[in-house]
Amino acid sequence: MITKPSVLVARAVFPEVLHKLEQHFSVESNQDDIVFSAEELARRLQGKAGVFTTGSERISAALLAQCPDLRICANMAVGYNNFDVPAMTTAGVMATNTPDVLTETTADFGFALLMATARRMAESEHFLRAGLWTRWSYDMFAGAEVHGSTLGIIGMGRIGQGIARRGALGFGMKVLYCNRKPLDAETEAACQARHVSKTELLQTADHVMLVLPYSAEAHHTIGAAELALMKPTATLVNIARGGIVDDAALAAALRNRTIAAAGLDVFEGEPAVHPDLLTVPNVVLTPHIASATIPTRLAMADLAADNLISFLVHGKALTPLNAPAP
Repeated sequence: MITKPSVLVARAVFPEVLHKLEQHFSVESNQDDIVFSAEELARRLQGKAGVFTTGSERISAALLAQCPDLRICANMAVGYNNFDVPAMTTAGVMATNTPDVLTETTADFGFALLMATARRMAESEHFLRAGLWTRWSYDMFAGAEVHGSTLGIIGMGRIGQGIARRGALGFGMKVLYCNRKPLDAETEAACQARHVSKTELLQTADHVMLVLPYSAEAHHTIGAAELALMKPTATLVNIARGGIVDDAALAAALRNRTIAAAGLDVFEGEPAVHPDLLTVPNVVLTPHIASATIPTRLAMADLAADNLISFLVHGKALTPLNAPAP
């Protein structure tokens, strides 16, 4: 009798995804959705060939040293700053993510957050719910124009390009972008976007959208100095990763009206949120839900599961992030 490899599903997931995995593996699941400590995660990974992770599971060199049987970590996310990929490669552990399947949904949400931020939707809703709306006035919650304004995108991967298309084609926006390298001419033309320096983008854009991956080099891409370059009427939206923005500096800039408003779906040290951000009215805050539609989250979970199956059963990951030695 052939023994199935063992895998851990580290957080709660769709039952149909667990059923798919159970066709190939002995599965330890976590449908109670407990967030494991590093010690508990290492304990549960003993004897496991694979693990289905989310952003809450940190795969570090120290953890890998305790888990000699581990061969693959399949992240249910396009981002993977919870993975120490060089350490995984050294340890011979495959790393995978879920690109493409969440691009359009996340771009939709990024644009929705931009709209909510520019048009002061959260601020005005709080005002209404507090019973403070007693009459109309010409400047009541007058926000920033979106149609025909200038959109600046920092990070022009798949999601950034989706946001650029929405801005240019749907809202007649002038689109500027800053990226490690310019896009090819055909892609630039499809996005109707122009590559500029970060300084020019910050000084020129009416709305700045962050869609770059997190790395040590990207830490605090936007801090006090960068915020000071922006127009006092400008907005900032972060759907990238926590740590891209210095949240303390942003809270101060919002309080001082260095910029007009911000929209944040991600935070440094999340799920904790910098307390100063909770005290300023001109910020829209959402709990890391940019990819949160049922079809998209199911597609992400399916791809993570398929990476486990493809690698452990057939020897080849579908969306690898590294090439560890066998």
